[in-house]
Amino acid sequence: MASISDIILGQVQSAAGNIQIPANVKNTVLNGLSNSILGSLTQTATKAGGVAQLTDLFSGKVAAAASPVTSLATNLFSKNVLSSLNLGSLAAPLTSVIPVVLGKLGGLFKDQDGDGDVDFSDVILALQGGGAKKALGTAAAVGVAAKVLGGLFKKK
Repeated sequence: MASISDIILGQVQSAAGNIQIPANVKNTVLNGLSNSILGSLTQTATKAGGVAQLTDLFSGKVAAAASPVTSLATNLFSKNVLSSLNLGSLAAPLTSVIPVVLGKLGGLFKDQDGDGDVDFSDVILALQGGGAKKALGTAAAVGVAAKVLGGLFKKK
């Protein structure tokens, strides 16, 4: 099973595929985008009202471009990566990747269990590749939850 970091990096690489990033900074930029998105998700999840913001984003209630999660990811990327690189006209196309990736993540984390909402159970099922018909044993659910949360909230 892919970790949330791997999923985000894959989405970043796909979304940034048509942007001509100089070879000498490409890994820095792609990893910076990925880390900024993951950092935004983590910071949002741990603040008051953050789970509701994530649910609104993943359920499509709030468009990725208008989400505070996207705004935070963009700020993190600008502060931690763009400020140290001289990419000039690439800054706007690179930051435009962030709402695309977050929108795609929302598409991955849709109602998987058929209860009409997007919640933590749906995220677990999506990461497992399951759906409404896939039953989870308690041990499997706990193991997946530990892996997801461990990856999401690990200290760097």
